[in-house]
Amino acid sequence: MQSKRLDRVNQLIKEEVSTLLQRELKDPRLGFVTVTEVETSKDLRVAKVFVSVLGDEAQWAASLAALGSARGFVRQWLRHHLDLRVTPEIDFRADRSMEHAARIQALLRRLNDDATS
Repeated sequence: MQSKRLDRVNQLIKEEVSTLLQRELKDPRLGFVTVTEVETSKDLRVAKVFVSVLGDEAQWAASLAALGSARGFVRQWLRHHLDLRVTPEIDFRADRSMEHAARIQALLRRLNDDATS
């Protein structure tokens, strides 16, 4: 039963943070950021928000710095938009799985091209 509630809280936080990043956060360092997953601790005290950034290493660094600076604002937003007894601390984490998958896809494509030629 607890895991269903935690899954719902994770999904709500993901939706709210995504909306916030698209519409409210106006930091020029923030690039094209996508929230990929949220993992909240069982006591709802900490939420790890995994994000993917479109761009090079400099864009990743700038976007993560902007998100780090906005943690308090994001938490305040969640406090007002979610009906939770405890508003979790936000911990933004880089999710490089999409980048990794694209690299593997390119390698497989190259192997396939080499095999057919």
